[in-house]
Amino acid sequence: MIKKKFIPILFAIVIVSASVFSMLSVKITDVYAAKETSRYEQLDMFTDALNVIEKHYVEDVDMETLINGAIKGMLSELDPHSSFMTPELFKEFQVETKGEFGGLGITISIKDNILTIISPIEDTPADKAGLKAGDKIIRIENKPTTNISLEEAVDKLRGKPGTKVTITIFREGEDKPFDVTITRDIITIKAVKSRVIDNIGYIRLTQFKQDASKEVQDTLKKLKNEDIKGIIMDLRNNPGGLLTEAVNVSGTFLPEGKTVVYTKDRDGKEKHLKTNRSRYSELEMPMIVLVNEGSASASEIVAGALQDYKRALILGQTTFGKASVQTIIPMGNGSALKLTTARYYTPNGTSIQNVGIEPDIKIQQGTIKYADNRTFMREFNLANHLEGDTKNNRNTPDNNSTVSEAAEITDDLQLKSAVDMLKGLIIYGQEKNN
Repeated sequence: MIKKKFIPILFAIVIVSASVFSMLSVKITDVYAAKETSRYEQLDMFTDALNVIEKHYVEDVDMETLINGAIKGMLSELDPHSSFMTPELFKEFQVETKGEFGGLGITISIKDNILTIISPIEDTPADKAGLKAGDKIIRIENKPTTNISLEEAVDKLRGKPGTKVTITIFREGEDKPFDVTITRDIITIKAVKSRVIDNIGYIRLTQFKQDASKEVQDTLKKLKNEDIKGIIMDLRNNPGGLLTEAVNVSGTFLPEGKTVVYTKDRDGKEKHLKTNRSRYSELEMPMIVLVNEGSASASEIVAGALQDYKRALILGQTTFGKASVQTIIPMGNGSALKLTTARYYTPNGTSIQNVGIEPDIKIQQGTIKYADNRTFMREFNLANHLEGDTKNNRNTPDNNSTVSEAAEITDDLQLKSAVDMLKGLIIYGQEKNN
Protein backbone atom coordinates (compact mmCIF):
# COMPACT_ATOMS: atom_id res chain seq x y z
CA MET A 1 0.00 0.00 0.00
CA ILE A 2 1.20 3.48 -0.85
CA LYS A 3 1.50 5.70 2.21
CA LYS A 4 -0.10 9.11 2.09
CA LYS A 5 3.16 10.92 2.67
CA PHE A 6 4.41 9.67 -0.72
CA ILE A 7 1.54 11.22 -2.64
CA PRO A 8 3.19 14.55 -3.55
CA ILE A 9 6.34 12.71 -4.52
CA LEU A 10 4.66 10.17 -6.76
CA PHE A 11 2.78 12.92 -8.58
CA ALA A 12 6.10 14.21 -9.80
CA ILE A 13 7.02 10.70 -10.94
CA VAL A 14 3.85 10.46 -12.99
CA ILE A 15 4.66 13.65 -14.87
CA VAL A 16 7.99 12.20 -15.92
CA SER A 17 6.58 8.77 -16.71
CA ALA A 18 3.77 10.19 -18.86
CA SER A 19 6.25 11.80 -21.23
CA VAL A 20 8.88 9.07 -21.20
CA PHE A 21 6.53 6.17 -21.80
CA SER A 22 4.17 7.87 -24.22
CA MET A 23 5.40 5.59 -27.04
CA LEU A 24 4.80 2.26 -25.28
CA SER A 25 2.99 -0.21 -27.51
CA VAL A 26 0.70 -1.29 -24.68
CA LYS A 27 -2.22 1.12 -25.08
CA ILE A 28 -3.33 2.39 -21.71
CA THR A 29 -3.50 6.11 -22.56
CA ASP A 30 -7.14 5.97 -23.61
CA VAL A 31 -8.07 5.24 -20.01
CA TYR A 32 -6.94 8.75 -19.04
CA ALA A 33 -8.23 10.75 -21.99
CA ALA A 34 -11.47 11.80 -20.35
CA LYS A 35 -10.20 12.04 -16.79
CA GLU A 36 -9.37 15.14 -14.81
CA THR A 37 -5.71 15.57 -13.96
CA SER A 38 -6.09 15.29 -10.22
CA ARG A 39 -3.35 13.96 -8.01
CA TYR A 40 -5.12 10.70 -7.23
CA GLU A 41 -5.92 10.06 -10.88
CA GLN A 42 -2.25 10.53 -11.65
CA LEU A 43 -1.48 8.00 -8.93
CA ASP A 44 -3.84 5.61 -10.71
CA MET A 45 -1.72 6.09 -13.81
CA PHE A 46 1.41 5.31 -11.84
CA THR A 47 -0.16 2.16 -10.42
CA ASP A 48 -1.24 1.08 -13.91
CA ALA A 49 2.32 1.66 -15.15
CA LEU A 50 3.66 -0.58 -12.39
CA ASN A 51 1.12 -3.28 -13.32
CA VAL A 52 2.04 -3.07 -17.02
CA ILE A 53 5.75 -3.38 -16.25
CA GLU A 54 5.18 -6.23 -13.83
CA LYS A 55 3.03 -8.13 -16.36
CA HIS A 56 4.76 -7.41 -19.68
CA TYR A 57 8.44 -6.76 -18.97
CA VAL A 58 10.68 -9.43 -20.52
CA GLU A 59 12.02 -10.56 -17.14
CA ASP A 60 10.64 -10.86 -13.62
CA VAL A 61 11.02 -7.60 -11.70
CA ASP A 62 11.07 -6.84 -8.00
CA MET A 63 8.46 -4.29 -6.93
CA GLU A 64 10.83 -2.66 -4.39
CA THR A 65 13.40 -2.17 -7.13
CA LEU A 66 10.79 -0.50 -9.33
CA ILE A 67 9.63 1.84 -6.58
CA ASN A 68 13.18 2.76 -5.59
CA GLY A 69 14.04 3.41 -9.22
CA ALA A 70 10.97 5.61 -9.65
CA ILE A 71 11.87 7.68 -6.59
CA LYS A 72 15.46 8.02 -7.78
CA GLY A 73 14.26 9.20 -11.17
CA MET A 74 11.88 11.70 -9.64
CA LEU A 75 14.52 13.26 -7.41
CA SER A 76 17.10 13.40 -10.19
CA GLU A 77 14.68 15.60 -12.15
CA LEU A 78 14.62 18.22 -9.39
CA ASP A 79 18.24 19.39 -9.08
CA PRO A 80 21.74 17.89 -8.87
CA HIS A 81 21.71 17.76 -5.06
CA SER A 82 18.38 16.03 -4.37
CA SER A 83 18.64 12.25 -4.26
CA PHE A 84 17.27 9.02 -2.86
CA MET A 85 19.44 6.97 -0.51
CA THR A 86 18.78 3.28 -0.10
CA PRO A 87 19.23 1.94 3.44
CA GLU A 88 22.81 0.96 2.54
CA LEU A 89 23.66 4.39 1.11
CA PHE A 90 22.01 6.16 4.04
CA LYS A 91 24.21 4.21 6.47
CA GLU A 92 27.29 5.19 4.46
CA PHE A 93 26.18 8.82 4.51
CA GLN A 94 25.85 8.78 8.29
CA VAL A 95 29.32 7.29 8.63
CA GLU A 96 30.79 9.81 6.19
CA THR A 97 29.62 12.84 8.19
CA LYS A 98 31.50 11.43 11.17
CA GLY A 99 34.72 11.58 9.18
CA GLU A 100 35.61 8.00 8.19
CA PHE A 101 34.50 5.92 5.21
CA GLY A 102 35.81 3.74 2.39
CA GLY A 103 36.51 5.05 -1.08
CA LEU A 104 38.70 7.37 -3.15
CA GLY A 105 38.41 10.68 -1.28
CA ILE A 106 36.59 12.91 -3.75
CA THR A 107 33.43 14.97 -3.50
CA ILE A 108 31.36 14.83 -6.68
CA SER A 109 28.34 16.54 -8.13
CA ILE A 110 26.36 16.66 -11.37
CA LYS A 111 27.28 19.88 -13.17
CA ASP A 112 25.82 20.65 -16.60
CA ASN A 113 24.66 17.01 -16.67
CA ILE A 114 28.25 15.77 -16.29
CA LEU A 115 29.69 13.95 -13.28
CA THR A 116 32.17 16.49 -11.93
CA ILE A 117 34.70 16.52 -9.11
CA ILE A 118 34.01 19.38 -6.70
CA SER A 119 37.25 18.71 -4.89
CA PRO A 120 39.60 15.92 -3.87
CA ILE A 121 39.95 15.54 -0.11
CA GLU A 122 43.44 16.24 1.11
CA ASP A 123 45.80 13.27 1.66
CA THR A 124 43.43 10.72 0.14
CA PRO A 125 44.04 8.33 -2.80
CA ALA A 126 42.29 10.76 -5.18
CA ASP A 127 44.41 13.67 -4.01
CA LYS A 128 47.63 11.66 -4.34
CA ALA A 129 46.57 10.53 -7.83
CA GLY A 130 46.46 14.16 -8.94
CA LEU A 131 42.71 14.60 -9.42
CA LYS A 132 41.62 18.24 -9.42
CA ALA A 133 38.51 20.32 -8.76
CA GLY A 134 36.58 20.67 -12.02
CA ASP A 135 37.73 17.37 -13.51
CA LYS A 136 34.94 15.60 -15.41
CA ILE A 137 34.50 11.86 -14.84
CA ILE A 138 33.26 10.66 -18.22
CA ARG A 139 33.72 6.92 -17.66
CA ILE A 140 33.97 4.54 -14.70
CA GLU A 141 35.57 1.19 -15.54
CA ASN A 142 35.15 2.12 -19.20
CA LYS A 143 31.38 2.59 -18.83
CA PRO A 144 30.03 6.07 -19.75
CA THR A 145 28.67 8.18 -16.90
CA THR A 146 26.03 9.80 -19.11
CA ASN A 147 22.79 10.24 -17.13
CA ILE A 148 24.31 8.57 -14.06
CA SER A 149 22.89 9.59 -10.68
CA LEU A 150 25.08 10.66 -7.80
CA GLU A 151 24.11 7.57 -5.84
CA GLU A 152 25.02 5.27 -8.73
CA ALA A 153 28.35 7.06 -9.12
CA VAL A 154 29.09 6.78 -5.40
CA ASP A 155 28.20 3.09 -5.48
CA LYS A 156 30.59 2.45 -8.39
CA LEU A 157 33.45 4.50 -6.96
CA ARG A 158 33.36 3.11 -3.44
CA GLY A 159 34.48 -0.39 -2.58
CA LYS A 160 36.66 -2.50 -0.35
CA PRO A 161 40.01 -0.98 0.66
CA GLY A 162 42.82 -2.31 -1.53
CA THR A 163 40.66 -2.76 -4.62
CA LYS A 164 41.22 -0.60 -7.69
CA VAL A 165 38.95 1.44 -9.92
CA THR A 166 39.80 3.11 -13.23
CA ILE A 167 38.10 6.37 -14.13
CA THR A 168 38.40 8.39 -17.32
CA ILE A 169 38.97 12.10 -16.78
CA PHE A 170 38.34 15.03 -19.08
CA ARG A 171 40.27 18.07 -17.94
CA GLU A 172 40.23 21.56 -19.41
CA GLY A 173 43.55 22.32 -21.09
CA GLU A 174 44.30 18.67 -21.87
CA ASP A 175 44.23 17.48 -25.49
CA LYS A 176 42.24 14.34 -24.76
CA PRO A 177 40.69 12.38 -21.88
CA PHE A 178 42.99 10.19 -19.81
CA ASP A 179 42.57 7.22 -17.47
CA VAL A 180 43.46 7.24 -13.79
CA THR A 181 43.59 4.01 -11.78
CA ILE A 182 43.17 4.53 -8.04
CA THR A 183 43.40 2.07 -5.17
CA ARG A 184 40.56 2.47 -2.71
CA ASP A 185 41.35 3.04 0.94
CA ILE A 186 39.69 3.85 4.24
CA ILE A 187 39.16 7.60 4.13
CA THR A 188 39.75 9.08 7.56
CA ILE A 189 39.30 12.81 7.52
CA LYS A 190 41.14 14.97 9.98
CA ALA A 191 39.19 18.18 9.74
CA VAL A 192 41.98 20.55 10.80
CA LYS A 193 45.66 20.84 10.01
CA SER A 194 47.76 23.71 11.28
CA ARG A 195 51.20 25.23 11.64
CA VAL A 196 52.85 28.54 12.44
CA ILE A 197 54.34 30.53 9.55
CA ASP A 198 56.57 33.20 11.11
CA ASN A 199 54.11 34.94 13.47
CA ILE A 200 50.98 33.79 11.59
CA GLY A 201 48.72 30.89 12.54
CA TYR A 202 47.74 28.78 9.52
CA ILE A 203 44.58 26.65 9.85
CA ARG A 204 43.62 24.29 7.04
CA LEU A 205 39.99 23.14 7.34
CA THR A 206 39.39 20.19 5.01
CA GLN A 207 35.72 19.43 5.66
CA PHE A 208 32.82 20.54 7.87
CA LYS A 209 32.36 17.16 9.49
CA GLN A 210 30.95 16.53 12.95
CA ASP A 211 32.86 18.53 15.60
CA ALA A 212 34.89 20.46 13.02
CA SER A 213 34.26 23.70 14.93
CA LYS A 214 35.62 22.17 18.13
CA GLU A 215 38.79 21.14 16.27
CA VAL A 216 39.16 24.68 14.89
CA GLN A 217 38.75 26.22 18.34
CA ASP A 218 41.17 23.80 20.01
CA THR A 219 43.73 24.45 17.27
CA LEU A 220 43.31 28.19 17.58
CA LYS A 221 43.90 28.00 21.31
CA LYS A 222 47.18 26.12 20.76
CA LEU A 223 48.32 28.55 18.07
CA LYS A 224 47.65 31.55 20.32
CA ASN A 225 49.95 30.02 22.92
CA GLU A 226 52.70 30.41 20.29
CA ASP A 227 52.08 34.16 20.20
CA ILE A 228 50.66 34.41 16.69
CA LYS A 229 49.63 37.85 15.42
CA GLY A 230 47.33 36.87 12.54
CA ILE A 231 45.27 33.98 11.15
CA ILE A 232 45.03 32.37 7.72
CA MET A 233 42.11 29.98 7.33
CA ASP A 234 42.48 27.79 4.26
CA LEU A 235 39.14 26.61 2.84
CA ARG A 236 40.48 25.71 -0.60
CA ASN A 237 39.02 22.45 -1.96
CA ASN A 238 36.79 22.17 1.10
CA PRO A 239 33.56 20.67 -0.31
CA GLY A 240 31.38 21.62 2.68
CA GLY A 241 29.51 19.39 5.09
CA LEU A 242 27.24 20.10 8.03
CA LEU A 243 25.44 23.43 8.11
CA THR A 244 25.57 23.56 11.92
CA GLU A 245 29.37 23.29 11.81
CA ALA A 246 29.58 26.14 9.29
CA VAL A 247 27.61 28.33 11.69
CA ASN A 248 29.77 27.28 14.66
CA VAL A 249 33.04 27.89 12.81
CA SER A 250 31.81 31.34 11.77
CA GLY A 251 30.82 31.99 15.38
CA THR A 252 34.42 31.46 16.43
CA PHE A 253 35.32 34.70 14.63
CA LEU A 254 32.11 36.73 14.96
CA PRO A 255 30.28 38.23 17.96
CA GLU A 256 27.32 36.42 19.49
CA GLY A 257 23.91 36.95 17.86
CA LYS A 258 25.15 37.69 14.33
CA THR A 259 23.34 36.12 11.36
CA VAL A 260 25.77 33.78 9.62
CA VAL A 261 23.37 32.73 6.89
CA TYR A 262 19.64 32.76 6.35
CA THR A 263 17.51 30.36 4.36
CA LYS A 264 14.35 30.97 2.39
CA ASP A 265 11.92 28.16 1.56
CA ARG A 266 9.46 27.88 -1.33
CA ASP A 267 6.92 30.07 0.52
CA GLY A 268 9.47 32.81 1.15
CA LYS A 269 9.73 32.03 4.86
CA GLU A 270 13.12 33.04 6.23
CA LYS A 271 15.13 31.27 8.90
CA HIS A 272 18.15 33.11 10.29
CA LEU A 273 20.97 31.02 11.70
CA LYS A 274 22.92 33.08 14.22
CA THR A 275 26.12 32.74 16.16
CA ASN A 276 25.93 31.44 19.72
CA ARG A 277 28.32 32.06 22.55
CA SER A 278 31.45 30.20 21.50
CA ARG A 279 33.48 28.01 23.84
CA TYR A 280 36.51 29.80 22.41
CA SER A 281 36.59 32.80 20.11
CA GLU A 282 38.94 35.19 18.36
CA LEU A 283 37.32 38.47 17.37
CA GLU A 284 40.19 40.90 16.90
CA MET A 285 43.17 39.24 15.25
CA PRO A 286 43.62 40.14 11.52
CA MET A 287 42.50 37.31 9.28
CA ILE A 288 42.61 36.12 5.66
CA VAL A 289 40.50 33.29 4.23
CA LEU A 290 41.78 31.32 1.23
CA VAL A 291 39.19 29.97 -1.25
CA ASN A 292 39.12 28.50 -4.74
CA GLU A 293 36.82 26.76 -7.22
CA GLY A 294 36.68 23.71 -4.94
CA SER A 295 35.38 25.67 -1.94
CA ALA A 296 31.69 24.79 -1.81
CA SER A 297 28.55 24.93 0.29
CA ALA A 298 29.50 25.25 3.98
CA SER A 299 32.85 26.76 2.96
CA GLU A 300 30.99 29.44 1.04
CA ILE A 301 28.74 30.14 4.02
CA VAL A 302 31.75 30.81 6.25
CA ALA A 303 33.59 32.87 3.63
CA GLY A 304 30.44 34.87 2.84
CA ALA A 305 29.70 35.67 6.49
CA LEU A 306 33.26 36.75 7.30
CA GLN A 307 33.33 38.83 4.12
CA ASP A 308 29.98 40.55 4.74
CA TYR A 309 30.95 41.53 8.30
CA LYS A 310 34.42 42.60 7.05
CA ARG A 311 35.93 40.26 9.61
CA ALA A 312 38.38 38.76 7.11
CA LEU A 313 39.79 39.39 3.65
CA ILE A 314 38.86 36.68 1.16
CA LEU A 315 41.73 35.77 -1.17
CA GLY A 316 41.96 33.33 -4.06
CA GLN A 317 39.51 32.38 -6.79
CA THR A 318 35.70 32.47 -7.10
CA THR A 319 34.09 29.60 -5.19
CA PHE A 320 31.94 26.74 -6.49
CA GLY A 321 28.56 28.50 -6.22
CA LYS A 322 26.22 26.15 -4.34
CA ALA A 323 23.65 28.05 -2.30
CA SER A 324 20.99 25.47 -1.55
CA VAL A 325 20.19 23.53 1.60
CA GLN A 326 19.51 19.81 1.58
CA THR A 327 17.41 18.20 4.31
CA ILE A 328 17.83 14.52 5.14
CA ILE A 329 14.40 12.95 5.59
CA PRO A 330 14.54 9.35 6.93
CA MET A 331 11.96 6.97 5.48
CA GLY A 332 10.26 4.04 7.17
CA ASN A 333 12.37 1.26 5.62
CA GLY A 334 15.77 2.71 6.56
CA SER A 335 16.16 4.69 3.34
CA ALA A 336 16.20 8.48 3.20
CA LEU A 337 15.50 11.41 0.93
CA LYS A 338 18.11 14.10 0.51
CA LEU A 339 15.87 16.94 -0.60
CA THR A 340 16.67 20.53 -1.47
CA THR A 341 14.33 22.47 0.81
CA ALA A 342 15.64 26.03 0.76
CA ARG A 343 18.04 28.50 -0.78
CA TYR A 344 20.54 30.25 1.44
CA TYR A 345 21.75 33.84 1.47
CA THR A 346 24.74 35.59 3.01
CA PRO A 347 24.05 38.04 5.87
CA ASN A 348 23.83 40.94 3.39
CA GLY A 349 21.13 39.11 1.42
CA THR A 350 23.34 37.93 -1.44
CA SER A 351 22.53 34.68 -3.22
CA ILE A 352 25.64 33.00 -4.59
CA GLN A 353 23.82 30.19 -6.41
CA ASN A 354 25.68 29.50 -9.67
CA VAL A 355 27.80 32.59 -8.93
CA GLY A 356 30.02 31.80 -5.96
CA ILE A 357 31.83 34.03 -3.49
CA GLU A 358 33.94 36.66 -5.24
CA PRO A 359 37.22 37.09 -3.36
CA ASP A 360 38.23 40.57 -2.20
CA ILE A 361 41.61 39.85 -3.78
CA LYS A 362 41.72 37.54 -6.79
CA ILE A 363 44.90 35.53 -7.19
CA GLN A 364 45.29 32.52 -9.47
CA GLN A 365 46.63 29.31 -8.08
CA GLY A 366 50.28 29.00 -9.07
CA THR A 367 53.79 28.29 -7.90
CA ILE A 368 56.82 30.44 -7.23
CA LYS A 369 60.11 28.99 -8.38
CA TYR A 370 63.49 30.32 -7.36
CA ALA A 371 66.76 29.29 -8.98
CA ASP A 372 68.91 27.21 -6.64
CA ASN A 373 71.90 28.92 -5.03
CA ARG A 374 71.15 32.37 -6.41
CA THR A 375 73.60 34.91 -5.00
CA PHE A 376 73.25 38.66 -4.95
CA MET A 377 75.82 41.46 -4.79
CA ARG A 378 75.17 43.52 -1.67
CA GLU A 379 76.84 46.65 -0.22
CA PHE A 380 78.88 44.61 2.26
CA ASN A 381 80.36 42.61 -0.66
CA LEU A 382 82.04 45.74 -2.07
CA ALA A 383 85.70 46.42 -1.26
CA ASN A 384 86.29 49.21 1.27
CA HIS A 385 82.59 49.50 2.09
CA LEU A 386 81.57 51.82 4.92
CA GLU A 387 80.62 50.19 8.18
CA GLY A 388 77.11 50.78 9.47
CA ASP A 389 76.16 52.72 12.57
CA THR A 390 76.70 50.26 15.40
CA LYS A 391 73.62 51.64 17.20
CA ASN A 392 71.39 50.32 14.41
CA ASN A 393 73.59 47.48 13.23
CA ARG A 394 71.75 44.29 12.38
CA ASN A 395 73.05 40.83 11.75
CA THR A 396 75.21 40.85 8.62
CA PRO A 397 74.11 38.18 6.14
CA ASP A 398 76.55 35.58 4.92
CA ASN A 399 78.44 36.30 1.70
CA ASN A 400 76.74 33.34 0.07
CA SER A 401 73.20 34.43 1.01
CA THR A 402 70.52 32.60 -0.98
CA VAL A 403 66.79 33.07 -1.41
CA SER A 404 65.12 30.35 0.65
CA GLU A 405 61.73 29.91 2.28
CA ALA A 406 59.65 26.99 3.48
CA ALA A 407 58.84 24.92 0.40
CA GLU A 408 55.16 24.68 1.33
CA ILE A 409 54.90 28.47 1.11
CA THR A 410 57.07 29.25 -1.93
CA ASP A 411 55.36 26.50 -3.92
CA ASP A 412 51.94 28.03 -3.22
CA LEU A 413 51.34 31.45 -4.73
CA GLN A 414 48.03 32.05 -2.98
CA LEU A 415 49.36 31.10 0.44
CA LYS A 416 52.53 33.15 -0.07
CA SER A 417 50.41 36.15 -1.07
CA ALA A 418 48.20 35.71 1.98
CA VAL A 419 51.20 35.52 4.30
CA ASP A 420 52.79 38.66 2.83
CA MET A 421 49.52 40.58 2.92
CA LEU A 422 48.72 39.56 6.49
CA LYS A 423 52.20 40.59 7.63
CA GLY A 424 51.49 44.03 6.20
CA LEU A 425 48.16 44.22 8.02
CA ILE A 426 49.84 43.23 11.28
CA ILE A 427 52.56 45.87 10.92
CA TYR A 428 49.99 48.53 9.94
CA GLY A 429 47.83 47.66 12.95
CA GLN A 430 50.77 47.82 15.33
CA GLU A 431 51.91 51.20 14.02
CA LYS A 432 48.36 52.56 14.12
CA ASN A 433 47.98 51.57 17.76
CA ASN A 434 51.29 53.15 18.81
